[in-house]
Amino acid sequence: MMNTCVEQKMEAANAFAVKGTPKSCEPYGSGHINNTFLLICEEEGQEYAYILQQMNRDVFKDIHGLMQNVKGVTSFLRRQIIANHGDPDRETLNLVPTKDGQDYYRDSLGYSWRAYLFIAQATCYNLVEKPEDFYQSGKAFGRFQCLLADFPAGQLTETIPNFHNTPVRFVTFTEAVKKDVAHRACQVQKEIQFIREREQEMGLAYSLQREGRLPLRVSHNDTKLNNIMIDDATGQALCIIDLDTIMPGFSIFDYGDSIRFGANTAQEDEQDLSKVSLSLPLFEVYTKGFLEGSAGRLTETEISMLPYGAKMMTLECGMRFLTDYLQGDTYFHISREGHNLDRCRTQLALVADMEKKWADMEAIVEKYR
Repeated sequence: MMNTCVEQKMEAANAFAVKGTPKSCEPYGSGHINNTFLLICEEEGQEYAYILQQMNRDVFKDIHGLMQNVKGVTSFLRRQIIANHGDPDRETLNLVPTKDGQDYYRDSLGYSWRAYLFIAQATCYNLVEKPEDFYQSGKAFGRFQCLLADFPAGQLTETIPNFHNTPVRFVTFTEAVKKDVAHRACQVQKEIQFIREREQEMGLAYSLQREGRLPLRVSHNDTKLNNIMIDDATGQALCIIDLDTIMPGFSIFDYGDSIRFGANTAQEDEQDLSKVSLSLPLFEVYTKGFLEGSAGRLTETEISMLPYGAKMMTLECGMRFLTDYLQGDTYFHISREGHNLDRCRTQLALVADMEKKWADMEAIVEKYR
């Protein structure tokens, strides 16, 4: 997290075209990348709430490209929601312009800020507490694909190049094995071989895209439950947030990353691999929600490849953990010796269990097709 002084916050708060005068600006939420604040403004006894964010320039090198993505997608979503007679102030994020009409503000220290309308009476949850939560998550991200089906995804900036390009990740992994800078490769030959045996599957999505059989979509790339706002009154999924990683990509990878994270019966760093498996009931509720939310806007190829998306995102994640382990734990934060190796083994065990349950996964997808 970045350190932000009071003067910086107030400079930024006063730069946006908000209603009233800034009254308070306190830290908000549990995000780890950007600094997020709840800004309260007051005018004639009436309070107005906004989200004010200082964007992390160390993580996001192209702030202008990132904000062009956010503006383009949120504006498009707003038009779609209005056309569907929804509530555009609650069902999508809405940027607040600066006083001189810009999408974001660069402060006197060179940091970039943005502001959104605050969405009240809605909550983000960190954990799946019941199957309904996971169903709502699937429905929300399916609807995200539905509403953005006609958005020209190719116009989006790649804010993190090759983020889910599994073949490129494999090249990085292979180089890490070869260099073996931390002298650990001899300990993980079984894991290395497991990944190498599945190399031929890694480029399938990109091959199909080049053949025109798999469409490029607006990909969220961080489809965790806590990036969905749930309406406090109805319990229904309301709005997708955290749009910093929206890029051109594949719907099957957004779906797959949700399955990888939410349908695993064990924690991501579980050391007892006997606890690791794919929960078919959770796989089913998410699939049901995702296909309902997408409302027929996915192609037959996309639907057929949903299990592949789940397997590939899990394999890619395991490969990234192993790559970091081989490089000496330089990317992912660890809290114990061998932490990244434990994470890798959990992901690979989940891939192996998916392969055992492949026919069941395909049958569930077919059921809700």
